Amino acid sequence: MAATITAKEVAALRERTGAGMMDCKKALEETSGDLDKAVELLRSKGAAKADKRAGRQTKEGMIASYIHHNGKIAVLVEINCETDFVARTEDFQQLGKYIAEHVAAAAPIAVGKDQVPQDKIESERRIFVEQVKAEGKPEHMIDKIVEGKVQAYYKDVALLHQAWVRDPKKTIGDLVKETSAKTGENVQVRRFVRYQLGEA
Repeated sequence: MAATITAKEVAALRERTGAGMMDCKKALEETSGDLDKAVELLRSKGAAKADKRAGRQTKEGMIASYIHHNGKIAVLVEINCETDFVARTEDFQQLGKYIAEHVAAAAPIAVGKDQVPQDKIESERRIFVEQVKAEGKPEHMIDKIVEGKVQAYYKDVALLHQAWVRDPKKTIGDLVKETSAKTGENVQVRRFVRYQLGEA
């Protein structure tokens, strides 16, 4: 027998996910009223929808800023969406603030993996090869170990792959997808600049 879902439960799920009433009701019915499982279900569906939206044009958006309290670090981030209406929503504005704050703290060097300079990757790869050889690993395993280290390096330096400073269980990419799911639009981080006093 299906669980009876109350309006209060639907409202609680909507509050947590920003999904529509009917989607929330369906998710609660599918998970027999388990709020946490319903959140997970909605997130996975939202992420799938966000992936489908990725090809749509993003000409609207905002430039978010963050200046550290000591005045020694400043960040500007351009985030795009499809409509001016979404650009003005609280969810979108909040995303901008969170990402600008994150860039100040985590100092990424590129938005995505594909924008990390190739010479930087090659330089890191050479260092990793030397490290792995120095550890005495078998020759046939070196390439695989080095490739693993390169992937880990991307997570350190590419913004969308970094663990979010406020909640390391999520990446910045997850955060962007969640906002895309909530707003129903393609949301993209276009570029950022980070200034640190005294840095060239």
